Amino acid sequence: MTTTVQCPTCNTGVRWVTENTHRPFCSQRCQQIDFGDWATESFSIAGDSVMDSASLGTEDVDS
Repeated sequence: MTTTVQCPTCNTGVRWVTENTHRPFCSQRCQQIDFGDWATESFSIAGDSVMDSASLGTEDVDS
């Protein structure tokens, strides 16, 4: 029996098989839409940031 999951982008049923290289997405298009949402920060994980401006090296420096 093959497991079927819902595509996170369009909710289409997706067979969870090795041949489906885009799983859990139904297609490369849905995979890229999801990636774009993360890249533009439309999606985020709730909680406090683990990095502050000092650890990123972007703190204001008076010259």
